[in-house]
Amino acid sequence: MTRLLINRRRLLGTGAALGATTLFAPSILRAQTAPLKVAGIHASPVENTWNSVLHAAMVAAKEDGSIEYVFSEGVSGTDYPRVMREYAEAGHTLIVGESYAVEREARTVAGDYPDTAFLMGSSGEAAGDNFGVFGTWNWEAAYLCGMLAGAMTETGTVGSVGAIPIPEVNMLINGFADGVRAVNPDVKHLVSFIGTFFDPPKAREAGLAQIDSGADILFGERIGTADAAKERGIKAVGSMIDYTPRYPDTVFANALWSFRPLLDAAVADASAGNPTGKNYTPLSLMKDGGNDIAYVEGVAPADAVAKMEEVRAAIKAGEFDVPRNFDEPA
Repeated sequence: MTRLLINRRRLLGTGAALGATTLFAPSILRAQTAPLKVAGIHASPVENTWNSVLHAAMVAAKEDGSIEYVFSEGVSGTDYPRVMREYAEAGHTLIVGESYAVEREARTVAGDYPDTAFLMGSSGEAAGDNFGVFGTWNWEAAYLCGMLAGAMTETGTVGSVGAIPIPEVNMLINGFADGVRAVNPDVKHLVSFIGTFFDPPKAREAGLAQIDSGADILFGERIGTADAAKERGIKAVGSMIDYTPRYPDTVFANALWSFRPLLDAAVADASAGNPTGKNYTPLSLMKDGGNDIAYVEGVAPADAVAKMEEVRAAIKAGEFDVPRNFDEPA
């Protein structure tokens, strides 16, 4: 069975088919006379791993009465600013989305609607009083998964399949690689980028190529990587959501990420009329319930698990800092 080292909330809606989960963090929402009107704008389908975590957090917040929630998915870069404006014009107090492909345009829209709060996935800085940003910080959990992978590899080669070498993706893959090398410094690490955020067949092909090059464990920053591992009968590590239910004999560990602590903080600020032009990313840290590892008992060697658990406890206690490396993996 999968040993969950955290309290988790089952992903609802379309993401449930992936067996996805979010981490639970105590709500910091202030009392409201009415739920805050929140709109989500997803550039990919909400079944895409990253978007599914955001979507799950907002669905859960809607179900517990914290917010009202509507969303659009599969919004192209050319349409993104228009959709942002439409939700702002419709009176939504907080708009959650991603500006990676439309940084200039998204910031322009936010400037045109100073009374609307925006919380956007971004590689840039917050702006003004209303343009808040966040990144995906589950690299601590990826490091722990890497520690297990480094102890398990038999070929001495592991692989990682990522989307695009932006800082957040780089940090995650580097975190996994650093965990591998912390226990097995001679392991070779193969890295492939598929050039898009959602293309499972392309991620599968990249994974197959790495297996052909000797990798016997794959880290799937992108959905589709585990399909290659399953097809070739090797192990894989999932990222952001729990892939083990979908790949029970393949995915032995997952670097989980939760958006709920970030969402709750932004909702609290918007509800209180406080500026939301800040970086909410640090609430993704493990000590705040923003990320953690889930793994299947009995797959990794017991001594490797014990060593990993020691590091995990140290991270939570603030006694160990996982290296943070935004450089493109070599």
